[in-house]
Amino acid sequence: MFDEKNGLIKQISTGGVLQSMRRYAVVFALAVFFTVAVVAQEVTEIGREELLSLTHRTDDTTYVINFWATWCSPCVKEIGYFEDLHSEQASSGVRVILVSLDFPNQIESRVIPFLQEKNITAPVMLMTDLRYNEWIDRVDPGWSGAIPATLIYKNEHRVFLEKELTHEELLEQVILIRN
Repeated sequence: MFDEKNGLIKQISTGGVLQSMRRYAVVFALAVFFTVAVVAQEVTEIGREELLSLTHRTDDTTYVINFWATWCSPCVKEIGYFEDLHSEQASSGVRVILVSLDFPNQIESRVIPFLQEKNITAPVMLMTDLRYNEWIDRVDPGWSGAIPATLIYKNEHRVFLEKELTHEELLEQVILIRN
C-alpha cells in the first residue's frame, strides 16, 4: 500500500507492515520448531550387560566412553569436548559414546532438553541399572563411582580417567590409545 503521495505513512497507518511482520514471525517460529524436531537427540536405555558389552569390544575401533549426568557441573563443562571429538574423529576410527547416569525417569524432562541445548549429536545411552556397585568394578576395578569418568580403549589397551578432562587431555589420551 505504498503510494508516492502519502509515502510510507499510509503503509504504516494501514497496518501493512505489522501484518507482514506477524506473518514473518509465524514462519520463523515454525521453521525453528521443525528444525529442533529434526535434530532431536535419541537416548538409548541400557542395562548392565549392554554396558559391559560396550566397554569390552575387541575390534579395531578406539572407543571413548564418557560417564556423565546433567546434574554434574564438571560433566557439563567437559561434554562439549566429547562432542567435538565425535564430530572431528568419527571417520578416523574413534567412536564417542556418552553414558548418562541420570535417573531413567528424567530422559524427557532433563536429558533430552540438555542434549538439544548443547547440540549433542554423539550417541547417548542412559544406564537403567541403578545398582552401581554391581557394575562399576567391571567397567574399571579402580573406579570409585565418581563422575565425570571416561574409559578410552582399543582392544586390550585401556585407560580410565576419573576426573574432569580438558580438551587437550582428551585428545592426548585418544592419540596414545589409538596408536
